[in-house]
Amino acid sequence: MRRLLLATAAMALGLAPHMSARAQGTPPETVVTATRIPTPAERVPAAVTVITRQDIEQRGYRTLAEAMRSVPGVRLVQAGGPGQQASAFLRGSASRQVLVLLDGVPLNDPSEPNGAFNFGNELLGDIERIEVVRGPASSLYGSGAIGGVVNMISRRAPAGTRLQLFGEAGLGTQRSAEGTLGIAGTDPRWNYLLMGQGASTRGFDATAPRFLSNTGERDSFRGAVGTARLGFRPDANTQGEALLRFRETRTNLDNIPRDDPNNEITDRLLYGQARAETTLLDGAWTSGLRASFTGAKRRNLNLPDGTTRTTTDDMFRGDRQGYEWANQLRLGGFGPAQDVNLLFGVIHEIESTDSRSGTLPFQVVTDATARSTAFNLSAQARLLDRFDITAGLRQDEAADYDGFTSWRLGGVLALPEFSSRVILSAGTAFKAPSLYQRFGTIGRSFRGNPDLKPEDSFSWEAGLESDIALFGRGDFATAGATWFQTRFNNLINFNAAFSSLENVDEAEAQGAEFHLTLRPAGWLELYGAWTITQTEDRSTGLALPRRPRNVITANARIAVDRVVVVPEVLFTGPSPEGAFAAYRDNGTAFVTQTYNKSGTILNLTASLQATPAIAVFAEGRNLTNSRFEPANGFVTPGRSLLVGTRFVF
Repeated sequence: MRRLLLATAAMALGLAPHMSARAQGTPPETVVTATRIPTPAERVPAAVTVITRQDIEQRGYRTLAEAMRSVPGVRLVQAGGPGQQASAFLRGSASRQVLVLLDGVPLNDPSEPNGAFNFGNELLGDIERIEVVRGPASSLYGSGAIGGVVNMISRRAPAGTRLQLFGEAGLGTQRSAEGTLGIAGTDPRWNYLLMGQGASTRGFDATAPRFLSNTGERDSFRGAVGTARLGFRPDANTQGEALLRFRETRTNLDNIPRDDPNNEITDRLLYGQARAETTLLDGAWTSGLRASFTGAKRRNLNLPDGTTRTTTDDMFRGDRQGYEWANQLRLGGFGPAQDVNLLFGVIHEIESTDSRSGTLPFQVVTDATARSTAFNLSAQARLLDRFDITAGLRQDEAADYDGFTSWRLGGVLALPEFSSRVILSAGTAFKAPSLYQRFGTIGRSFRGNPDLKPEDSFSWEAGLESDIALFGRGDFATAGATWFQTRFNNLINFNAAFSSLENVDEAEAQGAEFHLTLRPAGWLELYGAWTITQTEDRSTGLALPRRPRNVITANARIAVDRVVVVPEVLFTGPSPEGAFAAYRDNGTAFVTQTYNKSGTILNLTASLQATPAIAVFAEGRNLTNSRFEPANGFVTPGRSLLVGTRFVF
């Protein structure tokens, strides 16, 4: 693999004798999540993928899970369609080791037993962009950011527009319907946004048809999101805003290897934040305060039927409060150093859960609260007009588990002579034990371990990206390659008696990410990404479950006049499945690790800008009707089509 990386690097350097398109004046894209300072993407010492509002619409992404499938380094595993459990594995990390944010506020549910996030629930009608940072990010965001961070940035009122009405409506196969309606505006002091979104579908049967017990029962989905934002700027140096968001989804679930006709889960999330910031010292110091909360509530209801004679009524409730003081000092230049910035701050969080699932005598109960306080310091500077360096340090202190000191150091060396840049970074990250892992009980047979240590990691990465000028086009291509490696320590697993949990496991992941963008003409852009990941459970020598060795994404953007067509191909190689998590056709479980077969999905979206304010679109999903199993026993949703219109007045 190292040879492949070196070959790619040599090719990129050899084909880039001219100045890049960005160097010739194209404004670089600015990202926030990787450093918490708005920074041009080419100066960020981390692998970052940005999915814009335009990408969301032109590619037809309806849920966060759909958008994540296109990100290099990510393997998205969903047990069915919208609303079904969807887990993201970044660079070989576990799904619980991926932190998800909304406008910088954590969304991971404290009531989830492992602290993992369900990517299948989040609709994207009120999301302006998604920034995915791969690699350790605990020095900025604390617990959970081992594999990376996914930050959804919500829509805002357009600048300079007092009143804007926008929306979308669509109908499709499987009795699908979706709609969005919003109003927004800005004046010199106030800005506001109010919008709602709804979606429903009859869905598909998520249970693999190969099972002899399969009944073909479909899994329906209904979801709704409401968002309100209000901002106020009393003067040129001070601003404040408040955001409130409510999301609810209802989904029919399937069990494997046998369908269950009336198993339903309702998932609600209430989110809010209020923040204010002011600029001092002639703009050199920006200081801000933020208070936030999330309230998650899930109910899994399964009434007696022909499949089961018992009633399941599981309730999960998780709340998080956050209070943050954040500061940025713009120090200007010192000798060879320019654009020197210093960040520092304090954040206090309170997590709680009150959850009960299962039935006596094996009822699972978690009723606990935890508090933590973190102090962070980071610096960013540009040296000799070509070397950007970023350093971060954060100390997390908690009352009921060992704290953790995380750090990250990275640099980007610009090579304008070759239209290239080289990236090097390393850092540590951690995942605090969840409330269930520390305090949960299962009847009298299991007790959580309050003495658990955080899971932790050390990671490094090295990469090269080059702009290639060919055939008279300065922006003909952009090619990049990144090599990464992570060592996971103190992983939490059951003890030998299955009576509690311990820090007993270690694992390792390494691999490479390659991407290539071609722009042979102004109306055509081609993109491809190939991720190679090799993982190992160091206690067994086996590959980690659900991490395939190869994942390939390819798409194109064809824009002719007012028509935009975007085909997308997603290939997932064979992936290992854990023992007792894989089933034969007759429903019996494998007792050793087995592999899920590879699969390919083809999507196609087309849109026509009928007038300056109105567009029509058609979105086709899984056009070849592939039925491969991302997770053993659960198949990919079948072929579907959605048509509709989008407007902005």
